[in-house]
Amino acid sequence: MTDRYAVFGHPVSHSLSPRIHALFAAQTGQDLRYEAICPPLDGFAPAVMAFIAAGGRGANVTVPFKLEAFALANKITPRAAAAGAVNTLSFNGAEIHGDNTDGAGLVRDLAVNLGFSLAGRRVLLLGAGGAARGVIRPLLEQNPATLFIANRTPDKAQQLADAFGVSGGGFDALANQTFDLVINATSAGLSDAVLPAPTFSADALAYEMLYGRETPFMRAARAAGVRVADGLGMLLEQAAEAFCVWRGVRPQTAPVLAAVLASLQSA
Repeated sequence: MTDRYAVFGHPVSHSLSPRIHALFAAQTGQDLRYEAICPPLDGFAPAVMAFIAAGGRGANVTVPFKLEAFALANKITPRAAAAGAVNTLSFNGAEIHGDNTDGAGLVRDLAVNLGFSLAGRRVLLLGAGGAARGVIRPLLEQNPATLFIANRTPDKAQQLADAFGVSGGGFDALANQTFDLVINATSAGLSDAVLPAPTFSADALAYEMLYGRETPFMRAARAAGVRVADGLGMLLEQAAEAFCVWRGVRPQTAPVLAAVLASLQSA
């Protein structure tokens, strides 16, 4: 019988996950079906339980349900606990296993797809919400020289920084600092809001977690003459990590990334 998987989000019709996982399944010879499910905003848990009852084996979780997925899971991985959120659920009888593959996806995209080593680098993480929190531990595991968390609300940045033993503050604290990697984990790009421009090192990388659009953060980085990347590679790599959690095999992401890019460019 074909195993069922899904992504839960609201909205979710734009999600690339069904196509990505279909390509992963074809590449690895796995018999599965993957769909997109959009529960009402107050109906995430019942929708997941209905999916389990119908034979669902696992699910990805995206905005705005990652905190609810964390609460729903009765077994949590250390990386999900550190993130305080779950984006990958696995179902085994009465057990709902919660994991978070976002940070692993980001680190793998940086190291493998972009050839950017984090060791000894000065890293700036913009934002103090769930997207930022989910990647801090994996970033620190790569031994950067420093990690600074900056947010429009300084207190939120400082609280998050204190939780992980790093430095943090408001955007005004960036004035006398230079960074090798700047990651935008804010939602500013969705509204084309402009963020304060940090000072980049000569070989810096500016990484926008959003994908599919040129954000003001990306434009400012290009104007500063530094390398720019969006979050499509992170999306692919976190999906591959989830696929490996479910199926025990890691798909090759490079051909899938090429196929997805080609389809986006032709759309």
